[in-house]
Amino acid sequence: MTHLPDQPVLTEDDKTKIVVTALLCMFLAALDQTIVTPALPVMGASLGGGEWVSWIVSAYFLTATAVTPLYGKLADLKGRRPVLYAGVGIFVVGSLISAMAPSMAVLIAGRALQGLGGGGLIALVQTIIGDVAPPRERGKYMVYISAIWATSSIAGPVLGGLLAEYVHWSAIFWLNLPLGAIAVGLSLKPLSRLPDIRRDHRLDVVGALMIMVATLLFLLPLTLGGHSYSWASLPILGMLGLSATIFILFAWYQFQPEEPLLPPRIFGNQVISLTSATTFLATAGMFGLSVYYPVYLQLIGGLGASAAGIALLGPMIGSVIGSNVSARLLRKGGHYKRLPVAGSVLSMLSLAVVGLLVGEVSFWVIEALAFLTALGQGTLFPVATVMVQNAADPRDLGTATGAYTFVRSLGSVVAIAVLGAILGGAGIGDHISQGALDPVARESVVAGFRALFFAAAAAQLVSLAILTRIEERPLRGRTPPPVEE
Repeated sequence: MTHLPDQPVLTEDDKTKIVVTALLCMFLAALDQTIVTPALPVMGASLGGGEWVSWIVSAYFLTATAVTPLYGKLADLKGRRPVLYAGVGIFVVGSLISAMAPSMAVLIAGRALQGLGGGGLIALVQTIIGDVAPPRERGKYMVYISAIWATSSIAGPVLGGLLAEYVHWSAIFWLNLPLGAIAVGLSLKPLSRLPDIRRDHRLDVVGALMIMVATLLFLLPLTLGGHSYSWASLPILGMLGLSATIFILFAWYQFQPEEPLLPPRIFGNQVISLTSATTFLATAGMFGLSVYYPVYLQLIGGLGASAAGIALLGPMIGSVIGSNVSARLLRKGGHYKRLPVAGSVLSMLSLAVVGLLVGEVSFWVIEALAFLTALGQGTLFPVATVMVQNAADPRDLGTATGAYTFVRSLGSVVAIAVLGAILGGAGIGDHISQGALDPVARESVVAGFRALFFAAAAAQLVSLAILTRIEERPLRGRTPPPVEE
């Protein structure tokens, strides 16, 4: 049942103000996905516990992934604005805890709380745009979304590196307090004109908790294995076994509730399931660059945090260019899979070459290869989203998009942990805390990064193989929304 009280008539100016001010809230979450990465070595050296440094990123994505589907349903139950502002509030509180963290454990906890708020902001803004703009008009608002992601992707690493090197790493989180206040203050009036659309939903809280616990039990052994415990030890094998058991129970449980977190009928669609698997694997290469490339530049290249942040401009610009070219070609229809296939080949080969040359060539060679890797990866994601939406039944459009986004986000969590475990085997946690590397340590770290880039290339290869098997269906035209009873 959809409750539609008398709604104010929105002018084009109203719609633009609503979208732009809602995007200010989304900018908080988008910026926080990129601003932290150049500062990871600095945080590890400052707080100790360098082997846990990947969790500064993983904790955020883990909680953000689990709550994303829930936020959409909460917004249907309680209304868009209160849930949006609650998300901003949770995000700011998490930022405050992170900024004041006296230890790595408290910082990771603060980042997890940030994720509980930030994960909802991105999903809610997409919902708000859907409320105010019909599909025929939505294209022009996508320009604003692209601008937000481009700005955060390019400015975030530069700003994070500068703050970490010349101010203090905690300034990265203190910055969110005034940004959050500005975003809420500027959006109060425009969002008051937002239509109050509510639908009856049931929250699959049990499913969300199960996927969080199962993923957490999978990530912990990747951090502790080979370092605190041997890979064949009882704690490591026990956590992996319990994780597998809960994942299996989660798959069974998704057939039980009326509104499951990941509806089985959605993934029964071959295009949706294969596309989700493709992007799940492709995120390994993307996060290998965005998270661990600055760490490589600081440990192996000898760059400071600010220079490593600026160096991320290359791959970030490459990703933005790839996405824009792919989106423009997609509008023309035709064989829309060709460019992502070519892009995946380019990304895979570039990652493999980086793995071969790591630690042996100049910064500019590695930077050029990082640019090509991101350029290729950028071509996939806009097309993948449209393939999922095109294959979904119109009544399942929102659910299918949310489920696909969930799997893609889960891929980022797993990729960060797996790649972090590869580096952990090279003792990178100890080297981050120690600072400068002696020749023996440098050789060990170079070997770790070589394995990391080869693993990312292998994941990209499997992703490419799956992508070639996906049916290229003709793109649908505008379909009227189903009539709700």
